[in-house]
Amino acid sequence: MNTTFLRCASVVTLVAASAASLVACGDGTSTNASGDGLLSAIESGSVTVGTKFDQPGLGLRGGDGAMSGLDVDVATYVVKEIAKEKQWKEPSIQWRETPSAQRETLIGNGEVGMIAATYSINKARSEKVNFGGPYLVTHQALLVKKDQHAINKLEDLDGKILCSVSGSTPAQKVKEALPGVQLQEFDTYSSCVEALDQGTIDAMTTDATILNGYAAQYKGSFKLVEMSKDGKPFTDEYYGIGVAKGDTEATEAINKALKKMQDSGEFDKAVEKNLGSKDGIEHGHPGDLTFIK
Repeated sequence: MNTTFLRCASVVTLVAASAASLVACGDGTSTNASGDGLLSAIESGSVTVGTKFDQPGLGLRGGDGAMSGLDVDVATYVVKEIAKEKQWKEPSIQWRETPSAQRETLIGNGEVGMIAATYSINKARSEKVNFGGPYLVTHQALLVKKDQHAINKLEDLDGKILCSVSGSTPAQKVKEALPGVQLQEFDTYSSCVEALDQGTIDAMTTDATILNGYAAQYKGSFKLVEMSKDGKPFTDEYYGIGVAKGDTEATEAINKALKKMQDSGEFDKAVEKNLGSKDGIEHGHPGDLTFIK
Protein backbone atom coordinates (compact mmCIF):
# COMPACT_ATOMS: atom_id res chain seq x y z
CA MET A 1 0.00 0.00 0.00
CA ASN A 2 1.16 3.55 -0.70
CA THR A 3 3.18 4.73 2.32
CA THR A 4 2.26 8.36 1.70
CA PHE A 5 -1.41 7.40 1.94
CA LEU A 6 -0.76 5.62 5.26
CA ARG A 7 0.99 8.68 6.68
CA CYS A 8 -1.88 10.88 5.53
CA ALA A 9 -4.48 8.56 7.01
CA SER A 10 -2.67 8.53 10.35
CA VAL A 11 -2.51 12.30 10.50
CA VAL A 12 -6.18 12.63 9.57
CA THR A 13 -7.13 10.14 12.28
CA LEU A 14 -5.16 12.02 14.92
CA VAL A 15 -6.54 15.44 14.10
CA ALA A 16 -9.99 14.25 12.93
CA ALA A 17 -9.55 16.24 9.76
CA SER A 18 -11.96 16.19 6.88
CA ALA A 19 -11.59 14.18 3.66
CA ALA A 20 -10.37 17.34 2.00
CA SER A 21 -7.48 17.42 4.44
CA LEU A 22 -6.61 13.86 3.46
CA VAL A 23 -6.22 14.91 -0.15
CA ALA A 24 -3.97 17.81 0.82
CA CYS A 25 -1.84 15.78 3.22
CA GLY A 26 1.70 14.70 2.43
CA ASP A 27 4.89 16.11 1.00
CA GLY A 28 3.23 17.88 -1.92
CA THR A 29 3.10 14.84 -4.17
CA SER A 30 0.41 15.31 -6.81
CA THR A 31 -1.91 12.45 -7.69
CA ASN A 32 -3.95 11.63 -10.73
CA ALA A 33 -7.73 11.60 -10.96
CA SER A 34 -7.93 8.10 -9.48
CA GLY A 35 -5.72 9.03 -6.54
CA ASP A 36 -2.64 7.20 -7.79
CA GLY A 37 0.80 8.53 -8.68
CA LEU A 38 3.10 7.13 -11.37
CA LEU A 39 4.48 4.31 -9.22
CA SER A 40 1.03 3.26 -8.05
CA ALA A 41 -0.17 3.20 -11.64
CA ILE A 42 2.76 1.01 -12.70
CA GLU A 43 2.13 -1.29 -9.74
CA SER A 44 -1.56 -1.53 -10.67
CA GLY A 45 -0.59 -2.91 -14.10
CA SER A 46 -1.70 -0.02 -16.30
CA VAL A 47 -0.07 3.38 -16.85
CA THR A 48 -0.88 6.26 -19.20
CA VAL A 49 2.18 7.87 -20.80
CA GLY A 50 2.13 11.10 -22.77
CA THR A 51 4.18 11.68 -25.91
CA LYS A 52 3.97 13.31 -29.34
CA PHE A 53 2.08 11.56 -32.13
CA ASP A 54 3.42 13.53 -35.11
CA GLN A 55 7.22 13.66 -34.84
CA PRO A 56 9.11 11.06 -36.90
CA GLY A 57 11.86 9.37 -34.94
CA LEU A 58 10.63 10.75 -31.61
CA GLY A 59 6.95 10.14 -31.07
CA LEU A 60 4.89 8.94 -34.02
CA ARG A 61 1.60 7.10 -34.19
CA GLY A 62 1.31 4.92 -37.28
CA GLY A 63 -1.82 4.27 -39.30
CA ASP A 64 -2.26 1.00 -37.41
CA GLY A 65 -2.04 2.79 -34.06
CA ALA A 66 1.45 1.48 -33.30
CA MET A 67 3.80 3.91 -31.56
CA SER A 68 7.45 4.48 -32.50
CA GLY A 69 10.26 6.90 -31.79
CA LEU A 70 13.05 7.68 -29.35
CA ASP A 71 10.79 9.20 -26.69
CA VAL A 72 8.46 6.20 -26.99
CA ASP A 73 11.38 3.79 -26.55
CA VAL A 74 12.79 5.76 -23.60
CA ALA A 75 9.42 5.90 -21.84
CA THR A 76 8.79 2.20 -22.46
CA TYR A 77 12.21 1.26 -21.07
CA VAL A 78 11.69 3.41 -17.98
CA VAL A 79 8.26 1.98 -17.18
CA LYS A 80 9.45 -1.61 -17.64
CA GLU A 81 12.65 -1.05 -15.66
CA ILE A 82 10.77 0.53 -12.74
CA ALA A 83 8.40 -2.46 -12.65
CA LYS A 84 11.35 -4.86 -12.78
CA GLU A 85 13.24 -2.99 -10.05
CA LYS A 86 10.18 -2.99 -7.80
CA GLN A 87 9.46 -6.65 -8.63
CA TRP A 88 6.06 -5.79 -10.05
CA LYS A 89 4.39 -7.36 -13.06
CA GLU A 90 5.22 -5.52 -16.30
CA PRO A 91 2.32 -3.10 -16.88
CA SER A 92 0.47 -2.23 -20.04
CA ILE A 93 1.06 1.25 -21.45
CA GLN A 94 -1.69 3.48 -22.83
CA TRP A 95 -0.33 6.31 -24.98
CA ARG A 96 -1.82 9.80 -24.78
CA GLU A 97 -1.04 12.56 -27.27
CA THR A 98 0.40 15.53 -25.40
CA PRO A 99 0.80 18.75 -27.42
CA SER A 100 3.47 21.06 -26.03
CA ALA A 101 1.03 23.64 -24.66
CA GLN A 102 -0.95 21.01 -22.72
CA ARG A 103 1.81 19.05 -21.02
CA GLU A 104 1.81 20.67 -17.57
CA THR A 105 -2.00 20.67 -17.45
CA LEU A 106 -2.26 16.97 -18.32
CA ILE A 107 0.28 16.08 -15.62
CA GLY A 108 -1.35 18.37 -13.05
CA ASN A 109 -4.80 16.91 -13.75
CA GLY A 110 -3.48 13.37 -13.40
CA GLU A 111 -4.53 12.46 -16.94
CA VAL A 112 -1.07 10.97 -17.56
CA GLY A 113 1.38 9.30 -15.21
CA MET A 114 4.39 10.77 -17.00
CA ILE A 115 5.32 12.56 -20.20
CA ALA A 116 8.27 12.00 -22.56
CA ALA A 117 7.66 14.30 -25.53
CA THR A 118 10.72 16.36 -26.55
CA TYR A 119 10.07 17.91 -23.14
CA SER A 120 12.75 20.56 -22.62
CA ILE A 121 13.46 21.25 -18.95
CA ASN A 122 13.38 24.88 -17.89
CA LYS A 123 12.72 26.90 -14.76
CA ALA A 124 9.13 27.84 -15.55
CA ARG A 125 8.13 24.23 -16.25
CA SER A 126 10.03 22.84 -13.27
CA GLU A 127 7.91 25.04 -11.01
CA LYS A 128 4.82 23.10 -12.16
CA VAL A 129 6.12 19.53 -12.60
CA ASN A 130 8.97 17.31 -11.44
CA PHE A 131 11.50 16.26 -14.08
CA GLY A 132 13.36 13.00 -14.34
CA GLY A 133 16.49 13.36 -16.44
CA PRO A 134 17.79 14.98 -18.45
CA TYR A 135 18.32 11.91 -20.62
CA LEU A 136 19.39 13.85 -23.69
CA VAL A 137 20.94 17.20 -24.54
CA THR A 138 20.29 18.58 -27.99
CA HIS A 139 20.97 21.87 -29.71
CA GLN A 140 19.17 24.02 -32.22
CA ALA A 141 20.23 23.08 -35.74
CA LEU A 142 19.32 23.52 -39.39
CA LEU A 143 17.96 21.12 -41.95
CA VAL A 144 18.94 21.78 -45.59
CA LYS A 145 18.81 19.82 -48.82
CA LYS A 146 21.65 17.35 -49.12
CA ASP A 147 23.07 19.04 -52.23
CA GLN A 148 22.95 22.47 -50.56
CA HIS A 149 26.50 23.81 -50.16
CA ALA A 150 25.81 27.49 -49.46
CA ILE A 151 24.63 26.96 -45.87
CA ASN A 152 27.23 25.45 -43.56
CA LYS A 153 26.89 27.61 -40.43
CA LEU A 154 24.59 30.09 -38.73
CA GLU A 155 25.99 33.15 -40.52
CA ASP A 156 25.24 31.62 -43.92
CA LEU A 157 21.52 32.12 -43.27
CA ASP A 158 21.78 35.89 -43.68
CA GLY A 159 19.42 36.85 -46.51
CA LYS A 160 18.07 33.29 -46.83
CA ILE A 161 14.52 32.01 -46.27
CA LEU A 162 14.25 30.12 -42.97
CA CYS A 163 11.22 28.06 -41.95
CA SER A 164 9.85 27.04 -38.58
CA VAL A 165 6.45 26.74 -36.90
CA SER A 166 4.33 29.78 -36.05
CA GLY A 167 5.58 31.53 -32.92
CA SER A 168 8.72 29.41 -32.96
CA THR A 169 11.32 30.40 -30.40
CA PRO A 170 14.17 28.84 -32.45
CA ALA A 171 13.34 30.88 -35.55
CA GLN A 172 13.02 34.10 -33.55
CA LYS A 173 16.42 33.51 -31.96
CA VAL A 174 17.96 33.25 -35.43
CA LYS A 175 16.14 36.40 -36.52
CA GLU A 176 17.54 38.27 -33.51
CA ALA A 177 21.07 37.15 -34.37
CA LEU A 178 20.67 37.74 -38.11
CA PRO A 179 18.09 40.45 -38.92
CA GLY A 180 18.53 39.75 -42.64
CA VAL A 181 16.95 36.31 -42.36
CA GLN A 182 13.53 35.96 -44.03
CA LEU A 183 11.19 33.93 -41.83
CA GLN A 184 8.58 31.62 -43.34
CA GLU A 185 6.26 30.20 -40.67
CA PHE A 186 3.82 27.30 -40.95
CA ASP A 187 1.55 25.57 -38.44
CA THR A 188 3.53 22.32 -38.54
CA TYR A 189 7.12 21.22 -39.07
CA SER A 190 5.94 18.77 -41.72
CA SER A 191 4.85 21.77 -43.82
CA CYS A 192 8.37 23.19 -43.51
CA VAL A 193 9.81 19.85 -44.62
CA GLU A 194 7.57 19.81 -47.69
CA ALA A 195 8.60 23.38 -48.56
CA LEU A 196 12.27 22.46 -48.12
CA ASP A 197 11.84 19.42 -50.33
CA GLN A 198 10.20 21.58 -53.02
CA GLY A 199 12.94 24.21 -52.79
CA THR A 200 10.70 27.14 -51.81
CA ILE A 201 12.72 27.72 -48.62
CA ASP A 202 16.45 27.46 -47.94
CA ALA A 203 16.46 25.83 -44.50
CA MET A 204 14.32 24.96 -41.48
CA THR A 205 15.27 25.12 -37.82
CA THR A 206 14.34 23.49 -34.51
CA ASP A 207 15.98 20.94 -32.17
CA ALA A 208 18.50 18.61 -33.82
CA THR A 209 16.56 15.58 -32.59
CA ILE A 210 13.43 16.65 -34.45
CA LEU A 211 15.40 17.47 -37.60
CA ASN A 212 17.25 14.14 -37.46
CA GLY A 213 13.86 12.42 -37.40
CA TYR A 214 12.79 14.12 -40.61
CA ALA A 215 16.18 13.47 -42.22
CA ALA A 216 15.78 9.77 -41.44
CA GLN A 217 12.23 9.77 -42.83
CA TYR A 218 13.37 11.41 -46.09
CA LYS A 219 16.50 9.30 -46.34
CA GLY A 220 19.13 10.80 -48.63
CA SER A 221 17.25 14.07 -49.21
CA PHE A 222 18.43 16.29 -46.36
CA LYS A 223 21.40 16.92 -44.10
CA LEU A 224 21.80 18.45 -40.65
CA VAL A 225 23.83 21.63 -40.18
CA GLU A 226 24.97 22.39 -36.64
CA MET A 227 24.74 25.97 -35.38
CA SER A 228 27.14 27.75 -33.05
CA LYS A 229 27.77 31.23 -31.70
CA ASP A 230 31.05 32.37 -30.16
CA GLY A 231 32.36 28.81 -30.42
CA LYS A 232 29.46 27.30 -28.45
CA PRO A 233 26.20 25.58 -29.49
CA PHE A 234 23.58 28.17 -30.44
CA THR A 235 21.20 26.76 -27.81
CA ASP A 236 21.09 23.89 -25.31
CA GLU A 237 17.89 21.89 -24.87
CA TYR A 238 17.68 19.32 -22.07
CA TYR A 239 14.99 16.65 -22.55
CA GLY A 240 13.39 15.21 -19.44
CA ILE A 241 10.44 13.10 -18.31
CA GLY A 242 7.71 15.07 -16.55
CA VAL A 243 5.79 13.72 -13.56
CA ALA A 244 3.57 15.20 -10.87
CA LYS A 245 5.06 18.07 -8.90
CA GLY A 246 6.56 16.85 -5.64
CA ASP A 247 6.62 13.16 -6.60
CA THR A 248 10.21 12.64 -5.47
CA GLU A 249 9.97 8.84 -5.29
CA ALA A 250 8.86 8.56 -8.92
CA THR A 251 11.49 11.08 -10.03
CA GLU A 252 14.26 9.08 -8.38
CA ALA A 253 12.97 5.83 -9.90
CA ILE A 254 12.93 7.43 -13.37
CA ASN A 255 16.49 8.72 -12.97
CA LYS A 256 17.71 5.30 -11.88
CA ALA A 257 16.10 3.67 -14.92
CA LEU A 258 17.47 6.32 -17.30
CA LYS A 259 20.99 5.87 -15.96
CA LYS A 260 20.76 2.12 -16.47
CA MET A 261 19.51 2.64 -20.02
CA GLN A 262 22.51 4.84 -20.80
CA ASP A 263 25.11 2.70 -19.00
CA SER A 264 23.89 -0.47 -20.74
CA GLY A 265 24.16 1.09 -24.20
CA GLU A 266 20.42 0.71 -24.85
CA PHE A 267 19.98 4.47 -25.13
CA ASP A 268 22.57 4.79 -27.91
CA LYS A 269 20.93 1.87 -29.73
CA ALA A 270 17.57 3.64 -29.50
CA VAL A 271 19.06 6.86 -30.89
CA GLU A 272 20.63 5.07 -33.84
CA LYS A 273 17.45 3.09 -34.55
CA ASN A 274 15.10 6.05 -34.44
CA LEU A 275 17.16 9.00 -35.63
CA GLY A 276 19.87 7.33 -37.69
CA SER A 277 22.47 9.74 -36.33
CA LYS A 278 23.74 11.18 -33.05
CA ASP A 279 24.65 14.50 -34.67
CA GLY A 280 23.78 17.38 -32.36
CA ILE A 281 22.82 14.99 -29.54
CA GLU A 282 24.58 14.29 -26.25
CA HIS A 283 23.87 12.16 -23.19
CA GLY A 284 22.11 13.95 -20.37
CA HIS A 285 22.96 13.31 -16.73
CA PRO A 286 19.86 11.99 -14.95
CA GLY A 287 19.29 13.80 -11.66
CA ASP A 288 21.56 16.77 -12.48
CA LEU A 289 19.35 19.81 -12.98
CA THR A 290 21.98 22.42 -12.09
CA PHE A 291 21.62 23.95 -15.54
CA ILE A 292 18.20 25.37 -14.65
CA LYS A 293 18.40 29.14 -14.19
